[in-house]
Amino acid sequence: MSSKNKILVFGGLGQLGQCIAEVCRDRGISSVLFLDEFEGNILNPAILEKLFQEQSPDFVINCAAYTAVDKAEDEPGLSEKINKDGAANLARCCDQFKATLIHISTDFVFEGNIPKLLKEEDPAEPINVYGKTKLAGELEIMSLLKEHYILRTSWLYSEFAANFVKTMLKLGSEREELSVITDQIGTPTYGIDLASAILDIITSDHKTYGTYHYSNEGVTSWYDFAKAIFDLSETTVKLYPIPGSAYPTKAIRPAFSVMDKTKIKQTFGIAIPYWRDSLIRCINAIKKKQ
Repeated sequence: MSSKNKILVFGGLGQLGQCIAEVCRDRGISSVLFLDEFEGNILNPAILEKLFQEQSPDFVINCAAYTAVDKAEDEPGLSEKINKDGAANLARCCDQFKATLIHISTDFVFEGNIPKLLKEEDPAEPINVYGKTKLAGELEIMSLLKEHYILRTSWLYSEFAANFVKTMLKLGSEREELSVITDQIGTPTYGIDLASAILDIITSDHKTYGTYHYSNEGVTSWYDFAKAIFDLSETTVKLYPIPGSAYPTKAIRPAFSVMDKTKIKQTFGIAIPYWRDSLIRCINAIKKKQ
C-alpha cells in the first residue's frame, strides 16, 4: 500500500475495528485513524466534514452500525438513522473529498428462505428491521457514490468484544447443559479474516467497485458451530439441538443465508479459510489473552 494512503475507520473501537487494528499492526500499516462513536459521529455531517477536511482520507471503512437485531424491532427509527442516514452521510463526504468507501453490510438483507448460495445480484428482501435498515444504507451509498465497496458478511466473531464464540465459552464454563438452535444455517466469519480481506481490497490495484460477499468457507448451523467451539476448546458441556421455534426472538432470522464468495475471490484473488480452521485460530487467540 502506498504510504500516502490514509484510512479512516468509523466504529473503530467495535469488534471489526479492533480486528482491523490487529491486522494493521501485523502488516505494519500505520496511516490509519480509528474513530469512536463520538469523534467519528456518522450522524453529524458537520463533524464528518471537519474530519475529512483535516484528515484527507483515501479510504474510509464504515464499521459503525446499529447491530442489536432484536432491539431494532423496538427502535426502528434509531436503527434507520444509524444504518441508513449515517451511511448516506459518509457517502456524501467521500464523494465531496474524493475518498473510497468500504461499507460493511450483512447477510440479513436477504430473506433466506431457499437453500441456495446467495449471490450479490440476488433479490434483497429483508425480513427484520435490522436487515431493512442495512439494505436502505446500501441503496443510499449506491445512489450517492460510485467509488464504493459494500461487503456483506455473516455471523461475525473474534477474540474481541461480545460475540457468539465468547458467549458460548462463558456459558460452557458456567453451565452443565445448553440448548442451541439447529435449523438456522449460515457461515461464521472470523473478524481477523474479514479485516485481512478489507485491507487486501485497499492494497489491490483493482478498482472494481460494487457489492461483494465475504464470510469464511463452508456451511454450518448455530448448533454445530457451538459444538465445534466446545470441542476445540475442550469444554465439557451437554449440548442439545432445538428448533428456532423453541427459542422465539423479536426479530425473525433468515433460515438459510450462505453467501456465494466467487466474486470477491475472482476479483481480488482473495483466499478464504474454512470456518473451522479460522475458529481454531480464534480460540487460540482467546486463550493467549486469558
